[in-house]
Amino acid sequence: MSGDPKQTTEKPKSAPPSGNGAKNGDANEESLLDKTREGVEMLKRDPREGQLWTSVFRHKLDDSPRNRSLAVLSNVFLHLHPAKINRDAVRYSFTWGMGGITFFLFVILTLTGVFLMFYYHPTKGQAFRDILYLRHDVPFGNLLRNMHRWSAHAMVITVWLHMLRVFMTGSYKPPREFNWGVGVLLLVLTMLLSFTGYLLPDDQLGFWAVTVGTNMARATPLLGHEGPFGSQLGMTAFNDIRFALLGGSIVDSNALLRAYIWHCIGIPIVASVFMIVHFWRIRKDGSISGPAPIMLAHEFKGWSK
Repeated sequence: MSGDPKQTTEKPKSAPPSGNGAKNGDANEESLLDKTREGVEMLKRDPREGQLWTSVFRHKLDDSPRNRSLAVLSNVFLHLHPAKINRDAVRYSFTWGMGGITFFLFVILTLTGVFLMFYYHPTKGQAFRDILYLRHDVPFGNLLRNMHRWSAHAMVITVWLHMLRVFMTGSYKPPREFNWGVGVLLLVLTMLLSFTGYLLPDDQLGFWAVTVGTNMARATPLLGHEGPFGSQLGMTAFNDIRFALLGGSIVDSNALLRAYIWHCIGIPIVASVFMIVHFWRIRKDGSISGPAPIMLAHEFKGWSK
């Protein structure tokens, strides 16, 4: 090579493509451009117009402003309250938010309860060891158990406050008397959830609490052998409501297993069904009953002057 830096080696120029090669290259470029345009159009397209969306969310209504409004108003998840509600009825100072807080606590209890089930065995001798293991060895286990425990206590309080608010504001009156009955059943189910969960740690506190509670069940009318009309119906200490709750005559492993099944499966399913009915009837009955069915609160003040 020459030492002159100005001299450079020239790369051999490629031969011009033949006629068929040029045509194929142009066709490939055009097909690539077409695919790019199609991809851009698909990105601009509303995903609700695609086949996947319509296969999941089906409706027989034509796509029009009126039908879109009907789809929203008829969906309980998209529109919990009716189309027209009293503005004062949804004020926090009027409702206290106790219904929503209670449902929020129920969701927390469900999630934490599912995680607790991974570390719990409903057997005599092992249940209390699982609680100790959960408290001292499982990462954040004590936090998980305390979230479940204190949420349960708070839910009992909020249910009572919710019922007090409904009673004091007259929200149980027609046409809401049916939903008041559903709410009373939900209160009873909440108390039963708290009661059945008391025995699950299998400690002395839970043992004697369930012992006292089930002894009280012996005096249940018609169902307890010591209650009114119980003996007339053939109830004894071995076939009454107490025997059914404990699975025997004493608080032992059968009682622990039955409390576990009722607490984790039976009562939550029944309570969930009644909560769905409760929310549905709130909407069908015209939402929450407000203090001013026609005029607003500030309008009443101006009108009184």
